[in-house]
Amino acid sequence: MLSLVIVTGLLAFVSGKPCDTEGSNRELHLTLNKNLLRSLETQEGLPNPSVHLALRLSDNHNLAKENEHLNKLKNDLHNDLQSSLSNSQSVVGLLALYTLALKSSCHDLNTVTFTVSEKSEKLLTHLKNQMEQEKEHIAFSHRPLTNYYQYSLGVLALCVSGIRVNNHVSNKLIKAVENEHFKHGDSESTDTYAMAGMALQCVKDSGSHVQNAAELDTALSKIKEKLLAARRNDGHIGNEFSTGLAVQALLAMGTHIADCAASMEAMRTGARGNTYHNPMAVSQILPALQKKSYLLVKSKECRNEDDSLVLEPVDPVVVLPSKTEVAVMVEVVTASGAAALYSVNVPKGSSLLQALELLSGKDVGFTFEKESSLWGPFLSMVNGEQARQSDRRYWHLSSDGTALTEGINDYKIEVAQKIIIKNSSY
Repeated sequence: MLSLVIVTGLLAFVSGKPCDTEGSNRELHLTLNKNLLRSLETQEGLPNPSVHLALRLSDNHNLAKENEHLNKLKNDLHNDLQSSLSNSQSVVGLLALYTLALKSSCHDLNTVTFTVSEKSEKLLTHLKNQMEQEKEHIAFSHRPLTNYYQYSLGVLALCVSGIRVNNHVSNKLIKAVENEHFKHGDSESTDTYAMAGMALQCVKDSGSHVQNAAELDTALSKIKEKLLAARRNDGHIGNEFSTGLAVQALLAMGTHIADCAASMEAMRTGARGNTYHNPMAVSQILPALQKKSYLLVKSKECRNEDDSLVLEPVDPVVVLPSKTEVAVMVEVVTASGAAALYSVNVPKGSSLLQALELLSGKDVGFTFEKESSLWGPFLSMVNGEQARQSDRRYWHLSSDGTALTEGINDYKIEVAQKIIIKNSSY
């Protein structure tokens, strides 16, 4: 905590004003906090452990609603993870987030178990086993079963839970930083560098990684350089949706961020402009705006907490369909490179998901299937062709040549454009 105080003071000195001021900024934090709480009432699918983590790290609480959500995590998400583990699926990222969420509520992790093949083992044992499988896959194929973002989450969750991270496990992450393996398609993944930074900083703080201390320091320095180099002129780091994790990581690593104010203000501006309407996005920026990071879960004490956050009744907003239609071209490019072009007119303001649903209803040969994630639905199959994580493939979405940073349910179509859906590898 002392390091955060020192960093905050330095940043205020460098930027000429505090990274976070009172008044309007505090009101914004309260609004974001309340939006997260309201999202618990309208969420579809499984309860989101990332949202719970942000609520627990926040300065303000509604303990009754947080406890209600904790119980949903312990039931609904737990049962889903139980099913995945029983089917030998790789779910290290979700298992790690579940661990962090429980730890943020000071839940005794030793009481949480999963039963696989009639054998009951603790949550942290399963997480360690999953990390061993990921590590072995890296040794064999030079990449994790899932990806380095999930691998970093696993290291972080074990570390903040007081588990000594196997040197071989953390070394794989250090080597990945050294060899610049954090890529998604052709671009570097700011989110992965941020999560790896928090994970390796936790390992360093724990004092357990003494064999390769110099390599660990070098990796942390490189991560800082990568994150700072990813700053845009508007203050965002990477893009609007990676800035929260990037700022969390930089604060956790004790970086003297000369333009801290710009990154904070960029997130505030985005929040006021409703850029962060997805609860997952809010869950990542709220800790950063309050100058916190996931590392604080390690020392979280659930005593004497503020319980003053009250949700005022909100009148439902009825959005009438727009009478204005815009033309959308949709090009599907398969793994082989074959392309098919379609067109559809959609009401202005429609989501991309709604546009694809309208197109599939035209009976022109376009079909798609979607799957759920913590960020919302994503495309899994288009025109009968899958893009599976197990094959290191995904459907890359772009509009008029610019990659989309939002999912199909969040991206809104306001003007005529060409959407390209391309089966891509990573």
